[in-house]
Amino acid sequence: MINIKTMLIDGMPLIGTGEPFSVINPATEDIICQCNMASTEQLDQAVAAAKRAYSTWRQTPDAERKRLLHEIADHLEQHADELASIIVQEQGKPLALAQIEVGAAVGWTRYTAELDIPEQVFENSDTRYTTAHRKPLGVVASITPWNWPLMIAIWHIMPALRAGNTVVSKPSGLTPLNTLRLVQIINEVLPKGVVNVVLGEADIGNAISRHIDINKVIFTGSTPTGQRILSNSANTLKRLTLELGGNDAAIVLPDTDINQVAESIFNTAFLNMGQTCAAIKRLYVHESQYEEMGKALADLASQQVVGNGLNPATTFGPVQNARQYRLVSELVEDARRNGGHIICGGEASSEPGYFYPPTIVSNVSKGVRLVDEEQFGPVLPLISYLEIDDAVRMANSCEYGLGGSVWGSDLELAETVARQLECGTVWINKHAEVLPHIPFGGCKLSGVGVEFGVEGLLEYTQLQVINRHK
Repeated sequence: MINIKTMLIDGMPLIGTGEPFSVINPATEDIICQCNMASTEQLDQAVAAAKRAYSTWRQTPDAERKRLLHEIADHLEQHADELASIIVQEQGKPLALAQIEVGAAVGWTRYTAELDIPEQVFENSDTRYTTAHRKPLGVVASITPWNWPLMIAIWHIMPALRAGNTVVSKPSGLTPLNTLRLVQIINEVLPKGVVNVVLGEADIGNAISRHIDINKVIFTGSTPTGQRILSNSANTLKRLTLELGGNDAAIVLPDTDINQVAESIFNTAFLNMGQTCAAIKRLYVHESQYEEMGKALADLASQQVVGNGLNPATTFGPVQNARQYRLVSELVEDARRNGGHIICGGEASSEPGYFYPPTIVSNVSKGVRLVDEEQFGPVLPLISYLEIDDAVRMANSCEYGLGGSVWGSDLELAETVARQLECGTVWINKHAEVLPHIPFGGCKLSGVGVEFGVEGLLEYTQLQVINRHK
């Protein structure tokens, strides 16, 4: 059992007064912690605390905010082993990947600390001096998913703090423990009320998106939930950053050396057991290389050691929760019924835990659920094409537009194809690479706004123009 179950509001630990819930280890199906949801009254307390703290925090000198973010990074490094262990137990990923997540969280915090908010001069003439300034928004609410519980919380919280805002964080009820511990660590450094955390699911999420004293919501998760947040926030016109679903397509051009790219494609399709928004979810391969690619990916799948993430030998952990586990199984069975060929995998484990092996499915196309829907799990459909224009058309025939990629040795051709893809980021000979200095966001039903870099930081600010006449 993990004894981290208290929320933190205005620097004080509190047990939720709402419904109790259990946190499950997906590798064992054992209960690792019992928690309670927050009440709406406790959410109001958290927002009020953040609002009070904002009046002081917004006045904190820029250099001091930078220093404090670096101090938070120091504390995260000191607790790295603890944080990684919690991630494995509540999320399921192998320990080595959890350690990478913690290390990335530290690095992202340090990078964000050093970002500077630019000021712009629009006009400096004999009659007018007009400048642009950026002011913090106020109280920012962060709603995070269960796939990268520490990393995404860092992505939300650190730029909010850097810009001078205060925060109310609500993690997924499936993986709340890491965020609870993160906010405890942050509160060892920052004044009380600057960062608060509440627990809850739809009721609390709805209350957050409607709350009159919350000035911005940043959400990473499903498109239906993002649409509900957008609708709920209409009356208050609060700022939103929504990083939503993705059904990322990768196109392998006919000149590609399959042996050279197969491992990178496998790793970015099955990153975090496929539970990554910007993982490859559909792979389009020219018919001349279709069988070769399927075999190469199946060979890589057979090398994976599926098991409990705390076992050092494990390279491939469980699906995080029962609902997602059932969805993955349903999509594979639907593909099988519709003529899909299961090249490898395709059978859920009979042992305790939500284990599903890396699965490659061929002989599928648009109209099959595995191609049309975001599987968000360890299954990859392979779709053949004859002409590159057909691959582009099929890749774009999707309501999502988060990421995409093009693979091939002719980089000019790859760039030409990349520019035709309808998505926020296109990688060439790479996929699912997000970096702290490069903006990232989707189009279509994949989201609103961007994260990362200066552009992402500015989403936590209000533009103010000062027009001074001489």
